[in-house]
Amino acid sequence: MATTNDIKNGSVLSLDGGLWAVIEFQHVKPGKGGAFVRTKLKNVMTGKVVDRTFNAGTKIDFETVDRRDFQYLYQDGSGFVFMDLTDYDQITLTPAQVGDAKNFMLENQNVQIALNNDLPLYVELPTSVILEITYTEPGLQGDRSTGGTKPATVETGLEIQVPLFLELGTKVKVDTRDGSYLGRVTD
Repeated sequence: MATTNDIKNGSVLSLDGGLWAVIEFQHVKPGKGGAFVRTKLKNVMTGKVVDRTFNAGTKIDFETVDRRDFQYLYQDGSGFVFMDLTDYDQITLTPAQVGDAKNFMLENQNVQIALNNDLPLYVELPTSVILEITYTEPGLQGDRSTGGTKPATVETGLEIQVPLFLELGTKVKVDTRDGSYLGRVTD
């Protein structure tokens, strides 16, 4: 059995009858008293995020999570259909399992799906994706020198803030962690 000293970002713990992914952790050794580990955990099924503190050396259960490559095929009613790239089997994930990843996924895009005992838990995307702007207000002539932003809708339907000079049809790089604009992409 492992202890809190083995916690790393991305680890999955079995706590209180649920599976929790470690988002952040910090080992703390105060000048007075015993050491402890402060963590931020996300429930892999519900998406709920909680802060939890463990005493140093406390025994905890780690769950084995396999990450396999899948290709996103299409959205079928309320489910998202993915194809395993190793054996071409198809699986359907619920919107809760896909989470915010739906805002950044295009058809035929490769993603990783975390599995526990062959049950899909959640979708992992690369840290950035390239998306095309499908709607934005046109920029004005004087807008090129200012540092302002305007809303723009990308091809997945997500609305992001972009610089004023960007136009319809421009490809942009978007951060999948917070949905922020990272830069313009030239072909």
